[in-house]
Amino acid sequence: MSAKNLDNCNRWRNKTVAFRVSPEENERIDKAVRLSGLTKQDYITRRLLCQDVVVQGNPRVYKALRNELSAVLAELRRIEAGGVNEELLDTIELIAVILGGLKGESEDGE
Repeated sequence: MSAKNLDNCNRWRNKTVAFRVSPEENERIDKAVRLSGLTKQDYITRRLLCQDVVVQGNPRVYKALRNELSAVLAELRRIEAGGVNEELLDTIELIAVILGGLKGESEDGE
């Protein structure tokens, strides 16, 4: 059993919520978590509560973006005309949103 901890509002996180997903859903969730830079718990909690998932640029996020873009590039090279699957398009859209946010963050800081 995991230890109790406090959230950012000093509330005890001592309740466990669990659910089953398919391997494909798990991969999509893991990919979004990696690209967000958050813990899986924080990412899922924010999404379930309809809160914004704000990506803070850090070396881990940049590495995840680089790896995902490499995978997307490899998939695009493999695809024949008209063979783009829905999951690849979702990944590309997620990366574009994150990069757009990071670009806006760096422009505001200048």
